[in-house]
Amino acid sequence: MLKNRVIPCLLLRNGGLYKTTKFDNPKYVGDPINAIRIFNDKEVDELMVLDIEASRQGRSPDYDLIEQIAAECFMPLCYGGGIASMDQASQLFALGVEKVSLQTAVLDDFSLLARIAERYGSQSVSVSIDIKKNWLGRPQLYSSARTITLKKPWTTHLEDAVGAGAGEVAFNVVDRDGTMAGMDLQLISQAASSVTVPLIAMGGAASLADIKKAVDAGASAVAAGAYFVFYGPHRAVLITYPKYSELEALFSPQS
Repeated sequence: MLKNRVIPCLLLRNGGLYKTTKFDNPKYVGDPINAIRIFNDKEVDELMVLDIEASRQGRSPDYDLIEQIAAECFMPLCYGGGIASMDQASQLFALGVEKVSLQTAVLDDFSLLARIAERYGSQSVSVSIDIKKNWLGRPQLYSSARTITLKKPWTTHLEDAVGAGAGEVAFNVVDRDGTMAGMDLQLISQAASSVTVPLIAMGGAASLADIKKAVDAGASAVAAGAYFVFYGPHRAVLITYPKYSELEALFSPQS
């Protein structure tokens, strides 16, 4: 088992698999079940699946689709999108989801996070935090469901989430999402130094070198979408994942 996880992140939209760029311009990349079968064959250690429309549309998770995904998935599955109650979280766990990811539900109130952590353990709940820079280049907490930046300092929100019981934090930099232009190492380092739980860095990975740099900056894990579903300058759809030996070498002390 690798010390540092490398996690494919799949985005659901209306039942299909999509990839965004800077949280905009969603491009259809295929059927999620087929993608999961490919990742099974490539022996991925963990998978993150996020419904990018559920909270925005104010609807519940698509339990039928999630049940299909969980049944097909040979690796631990984290799901996020539309989770607003304990009953919804419980239903997801019953379907085979190992971990739920919360964002919209905890922007104003951490009580749901605390209750899930108390009942199922902190390891079963992750908090997703999106950061978007304003016109001055200053990073701000961002709500993807409301498509607005928030006044609360993002570092405070990060610390509050962990204090409420989050077992890990998925930290996504909106301005790097889908760009494959490299990760924001300065923000990753700042976020990692603010928490004591694992930090999953997201946004901008284009190579194994980018992943290693994020880990060196303090991330415990790296999640990526475009890097695992696009190939070449024209972004042709090709689902890939590094060999275990490549990741083992990447994270070895000599690398």
